[in-house]
Amino acid sequence: MTDATSAVPDPQRAWAFRPASPLPGAPGGPLSGLTFSVKDLFGVTGWPLRASTRAPVPDPGPSPLVTRLLALGASAVGKTHLHEIALGITGVNGFSGTDHPFLPGRVPGGSSSGAAVSVALGQVDFALGTDTGGSIRVPAAWCGVVGFKPTKGHPAWPTGGVLPLSVTCDHAGPLARDVATVTRVHEALTGRAVSEVALGGLRVGLWLPGGWVTEDVRVALRDVAGTLTGAGATVEDMDFPEVLDAYSPIVLSEAAHVHRDALRHDDPGFLPFTLASLRQGAALTDTEVRAAQERRAAYRAQLDDLFTRFDLILAPAVPTPPPAQGQDEVLLPDGPTPLRRAVLRLTAPFSLLGAPVVALPTRTALIGAQLIAPHGQDDRLLGLARTLERTLGLA
Repeated sequence: MTDATSAVPDPQRAWAFRPASPLPGAPGGPLSGLTFSVKDLFGVTGWPLRASTRAPVPDPGPSPLVTRLLALGASAVGKTHLHEIALGITGVNGFSGTDHPFLPGRVPGGSSSGAAVSVALGQVDFALGTDTGGSIRVPAAWCGVVGFKPTKGHPAWPTGGVLPLSVTCDHAGPLARDVATVTRVHEALTGRAVSEVALGGLRVGLWLPGGWVTEDVRVALRDVAGTLTGAGATVEDMDFPEVLDAYSPIVLSEAAHVHRDALRHDDPGFLPFTLASLRQGAALTDTEVRAAQERRAAYRAQLDDLFTRFDLILAPAVPTPPPAQGQDEVLLPDGPTPLRRAVLRLTAPFSLLGAPVVALPTRTALIGAQLIAPHGQDDRLLGLARTLERTLGLA
């Protein structure tokens, strides 16, 4: 198979591999006529897998999710770039990184950066991404598209055949320009219809830590909350802690285990930040990791308790509009904050704890909202997201 990537105009550097012709979907399937891109962590027979790094990476084998989508009729166009090995939220990688689809010099978000760009530019109907701490939701928000992170372990969205970052936090899921397309793919994979869900009577918890987001993000989320209230939902402010004291040790230790062979070399080829993070993970003791896992269990209990009071949680998907390439700090009401921490403390709780989330655009450009539902309520969440998208006038 010929790699025709270099012949395809790609100023955003979103594409890692584009063959001369797509892998065709089976004719007559429920997804016939749709095209999709594949984040370059998924194994696809006959296609290379580099995880957007110059370092050697393990071969995860073929992805059953890709195989299933092809069997359902969708055609795979090629592979998209990501933040190197998925360990980051901006799109930086060993191949010059990915740029924003509409704002040159701004980050598209990551790690599913090329996935979001390919959807935002209309190059595909949907994209396969992964989400370990926000890697579907953050680029969806900053590129103005929809992202769906299913419940951890959802049988329709397997992570087999995907190069892991963190086996206990990784999720596979789609990005698309609207909830209807995401829902169509989910319905085809599950064999179940998803019905729209009325917003009236919904109990919504609004998680909007004032010091963690810029004013335009706060206004955008209050607009969504007001729309929900106007549709008959009740919205109540709620709190949730920062979970990075559990998230970071778990993810870094698991990532170091995945890349243990490469880490035997002094300079395996990772970018400096990636290598330093992996070495930090490798240095964690079993005691430190167990303590992080115990903290995760406590946070899961807190989230479960919230869902005895609320049917849905509404939260910002990003703390600011898209930052500049190379920017590593953002100014928030609480003060200057490292970009990685500013983003992950909003998104990491729900991948750490495995809850289903839809990232939905808001009426403020390139600022997304997270809709979080209880574990296993993926179909109902998509039904709610589609109703809210229409009520907001976004579809």
